[in-house]
Amino acid sequence: MTYRVYAVRYAQRDARRGEHFHGYESGGDSPHPTSYYVWAAVSGEHTVVIDTGIAPGRAARVAGLDYRCSPVEALAELGISAESAGHVVLTHLHYDHTGTARDFPRARYVVQQAELDYWSGPWAERIARERWLLNDDDLAHLTAARKDGRALVVDGDAFVTPGLSVHLVGGHTAGMQVVRVATARGHVVLASDASHFYENLESDRPFPILHSMPGMYGAFDRIRELADDPGLVVAGHDPLVLERFPLHTPDVAVISP
Repeated sequence: MTYRVYAVRYAQRDARRGEHFHGYESGGDSPHPTSYYVWAAVSGEHTVVIDTGIAPGRAARVAGLDYRCSPVEALAELGISAESAGHVVLTHLHYDHTGTARDFPRARYVVQQAELDYWSGPWAERIARERWLLNDDDLAHLTAARKDGRALVVDGDAFVTPGLSVHLVGGHTAGMQVVRVATARGHVVLASDASHFYENLESDRPFPILHSMPGMYGAFDRIRELADDPGLVVAGHDPLVLERFPLHTPDVAVISP
C-alpha cells in the first residue's frame, strides 16, 4: 500500500539563527524563520494525520507568530476533514504538536509509551527547560482517550496501518517518534522535531531544545536509515520543505503524489 503525503503549513514565525542550533552559532543574530506544519498521509483506505499543531487560543499567546488558520482548517482546505482521520500520530507531546488533537473525533491517537511515561512521571514537573512545552489539557485529553480505548500506545517501532510505521528515536523528547510512509517515490520519513531544519540533520548540529544530546545524534542516524533516499526526508519546521517538494498551494507541499 502506498500513500499520498502532504506537508501543510499553517503558521510561521520570524526567528534568529542562534535559536536553532545547539551551542555557539556564528551569525546567530541573522534571520532564520520557522515554519509550522502538520502532515497527512492518505491512501484509498486510510487517512492518517501526523501531529495537530498549535490550538488557536495558544497561538494568540505566541509572540511573533503569523497564524494563518487552525491546522484543522488547513487540512480541510486540502479536502481532508477531521472526521476522515482514522489515526492521529503524535510524534511527541509539545504544545505545538498536540494543540488540536481533540478536534479529530474518530481518530485513534498513536503515541510512544516513553513519551507518556515522561510527561506523566515525576521528573517533567521539575525540569523547567522542558515543562513549559507541555499543555496539561492536551495530556489530560490523551489520558482520557487512552482509558476510552482511543489510543494506541506503542513501545518502539510499530506499524499503524499497512505501509505506515512509527519509530522511537528520542533525543528531542524522551519518546520522540518519526513516521515512515510508503509512497510511490519510496519510503518517506516525516522527521518532525527529530530534525527541525534540514541543516540540523545535514550538518549534524542538534536543535537546542532537547531531552538527550546522544539521543539527538542517534535520531539523525535513524532518520537516514529509514529513508530510501536523503531527498525523502521531511524536516519538521523548515521553510525549505516548500522549496524541496512540489507545491499544491503556496502553503502545501506534495511530498509524494
